[in-house]
Amino acid sequence: MHEFSITTQLVESVADEARRKNAKRVLEVHLIIGDLTLLGASQIRFAYKLLTQDNIMKDSKLFIRHKKGKVKCDKCGYKGDIMFRNDPVYHTAFPTLACPRCNSTVEIIQGKECVIKSIRMYV
Repeated sequence: MHEFSITTQLVESVADEARRKNAKRVLEVHLIIGDLTLLGASQIRFAYKLLTQDNIMKDSKLFIRHKKGKVKCDKCGYKGDIMFRNDPVYHTAFPTLACPRCNSTVEIIQGKECVIKSIRMYV
């Protein structure tokens, strides 16, 4: 349930920024969440609603945009999507950190982000 602690930090950061700007209300918060953070959007929305009930962010809208994971391979130069492997044991597809071209180890270059993209406030 790390979504609750992440959302707590998010709400605190947005509320601090609203106070710095002398805002009367926060109307919208736009997030970018990388697919490799393993953060659940529905859990973040639930925590956001709970954490904003009694503050300047009450009734604000939360928008979440997902960012795909991308990798690069230093061995063959591949840059692109992460390879996913289906495993019947886990009943799901999971990302691998192997290059889809040459099977070497890759570096994650995108998809681990959790960023406040913008905040819309009433000043």
